[in-house]
Amino acid sequence: MTIAPEVTGIEALFPGFKRQGAHPVITIVADRCAGCQECVIRCPVAALSMDTKRWIAAGDSDLCVGCRQCVRTCPFSAIYIEGDPQVSERCLLVDKEPEELLYNVDELRQGFRNFEEAYKEAARCLTCPDPTCVRGCPTHNDIPGFIAAIRESDLEKAASIISRTSSMPDICSRVCNQAAQCEGACSWSLAQGIPVAIGKLERYVTDHVQVAPPLVSSEKKDLKVAIVGSGPGAIAAAWELLQEGAQVDVFEKDDRPGGLIVWGIPDFTLPAEIAARPWHQLVEAGVNLFCNHKVEPSEAESLLGKYDHVILAYGASIPIKTSAPGNTYQGVTDATTFLQKAQANLAAGGSRKDFFSALGLSRPSLDDNEDVSEDIASEKNSYHILVLGAGNTAMDVARSARRFGLGATCIDWVDEKFAVARPDEVAEARNEGVEILFSTTLNEILAENGKVSGAMLAGTHQEAADKLPKILTGRLNKIPVDLVVMAMGYRIDPGFSSEFVPMPKTRAISWQDNMRWAASGILATKSSPVTYSMEVGNLSLRREDALLQAGTAYKDRLWVIGDALIGPATVVEAMAHGKKCAGSIIHSYESAQNKDPFEGLNVLVCYDSMGGTTKHIAEVITESLPTSVSTKTVKSINDVNKFDISSADLIVCGTWIEGLVLAKVGPSKNMMTWIKNLPNLSGKRVSLFCSYGFDPKSSFEKMEKIFLQKNVKVIDRFAVKANEAHKEETKKAVAAFVTDMFAKQKIKAVKR
Repeated sequence: MTIAPEVTGIEALFPGFKRQGAHPVITIVADRCAGCQECVIRCPVAALSMDTKRWIAAGDSDLCVGCRQCVRTCPFSAIYIEGDPQVSERCLLVDKEPEELLYNVDELRQGFRNFEEAYKEAARCLTCPDPTCVRGCPTHNDIPGFIAAIRESDLEKAASIISRTSSMPDICSRVCNQAAQCEGACSWSLAQGIPVAIGKLERYVTDHVQVAPPLVSSEKKDLKVAIVGSGPGAIAAAWELLQEGAQVDVFEKDDRPGGLIVWGIPDFTLPAEIAARPWHQLVEAGVNLFCNHKVEPSEAESLLGKYDHVILAYGASIPIKTSAPGNTYQGVTDATTFLQKAQANLAAGGSRKDFFSALGLSRPSLDDNEDVSEDIASEKNSYHILVLGAGNTAMDVARSARRFGLGATCIDWVDEKFAVARPDEVAEARNEGVEILFSTTLNEILAENGKVSGAMLAGTHQEAADKLPKILTGRLNKIPVDLVVMAMGYRIDPGFSSEFVPMPKTRAISWQDNMRWAASGILATKSSPVTYSMEVGNLSLRREDALLQAGTAYKDRLWVIGDALIGPATVVEAMAHGKKCAGSIIHSYESAQNKDPFEGLNVLVCYDSMGGTTKHIAEVITESLPTSVSTKTVKSINDVNKFDISSADLIVCGTWIEGLVLAKVGPSKNMMTWIKNLPNLSGKRVSLFCSYGFDPKSSFEKMEKIFLQKNVKVIDRFAVKANEAHKEETKKAVAAFVTDMFAKQKIKAVKR
């Protein structure tokens, strides 16, 4: 009998460890180390500790795996790591190539073939104490948690962990650009190495454990919610609300639900049965779905008369059109029309004659059994299409065209090294015979007898990613073309943008937000070359800003998410918006139902204080809050971040009064600027207080006027003379103010 040797040392701590290359060496710069222990807390393999005699960090190079989390998170640059990452190689997956391209809708991107491959990849995960991959994921999946469950051979547990934050893991694992999200933010990626294949691991779980339907609550809530649109954001919102016992009615303008994931992503990337799965489950679970029911933007607010809350999940469905001469000729179409007709034709069994006829193309000599030529410039091709754009949608159009025997050329005016197109999708398209021309733009569409016959292309030159390309009009090239497909992106219905202003919203990043994220190390470096060296930290931070906006009502009881909120968004980002919005609605409902008006409330007391008096009053107010209040936060407005604002149900805002006796008095300039820079606060409640030396006059009115512009009505006010702020009588007055404020808060909550 052979007894397996006991695994000790680094191998026991980290199953994916593999000694290779130069072993890492830790160097601590003693003069810089402040003993903050940030590195110790975040080291996943306990290679760092504290020298308690000198109170500086100490490193054990034998335990170090070279992930460099300590380097990224040290605020004083006191740590250096030399050497190579000590991790096993990524499990290599070779995607399927179709033997026959014509009418082929087989899924090409492959998952792990067996558990051994999945386990080997899962073993590469460090299970980081502060996992940057979770920050990189728009919906904040517990990635280390579900990967650990895979290592435990418990796929049911892994599926359960994923289901806490995702209602579409089978879809997201196939269509997400993981390089710009979770995998780009993986510790190995940030160390310029090869990240864990998080998307493939998530897919392996969903390929072997069916995504569970919504677990509908047996306790029904007196809560009725309407959702306009049925894309990813609507799916997630409906899923969450249904599980909480709400009645959910969904209105979709098309004849089937799902939006982009149904008609805009070909079956060879996302199989139809997987794309349709969420709505089958939602309808079966009790969602009321009304297809062929378009709700115009001007009608949206009228739904509030019938529903407690309305969620606007309009997708960005209006194609951006070319302004080149000839754009009205027969044979110019958009990506939406092309993809919808292609999907319908392939689903019906595939017929090139029917497909070409649907696009307005016909030739007497067309033979439906004609072989597909791999040479797209060959005369054997029945037609040739020009696709304007080289992004994801353009690749889908061109690759779908190849499945009907069409020759396809994609053009994009940017330089390839600056393009936003996914390199893996570009490579897949080229492998299938698609010609992709970067640094090329459309100069003119040519026609014969009113039908497209060709295109005049021009070269471009681009010096940097942040500079627009220059068109080289002296370099023109004429090519024969039968069809021009506009795939340059989408925008929101102009009717929505004009009805709901300002939409879409920008995603701003403040220094407070940067400070919250900087400590994790996600902002310290770009991701690895394997994930296209994108700035995943800034991308993640912008998504987080949009997520906070999705959790705040546009107006009282009216919510906007996904594309409608921020413009064209990814599938997973829209899903995250839906979950966040639904969570805010449920929280609002439960707060209104509590017999104790304070229970479950999150209160933010913020102030601007020059001499300390206003700060003192803020602290007294916080101490006077009832013990049943869920969270109490007191901060200077200089330290308040968007998360504080977003999570607060009640904001108590205080200022000192600026000005002289005979001069104009008012709230401090700092406070007024801060209020003006606040996001929309619809659904929030605000109370005001101030400390003053002389009569504050119209100070409260000035603050209230700006809050009204943020869709908020101030519910209470309180003023204290600066020289009386520390008196015992003032504490009693503050307590009375708090009691009165919450009494008014309760009335407002019940009305909602």
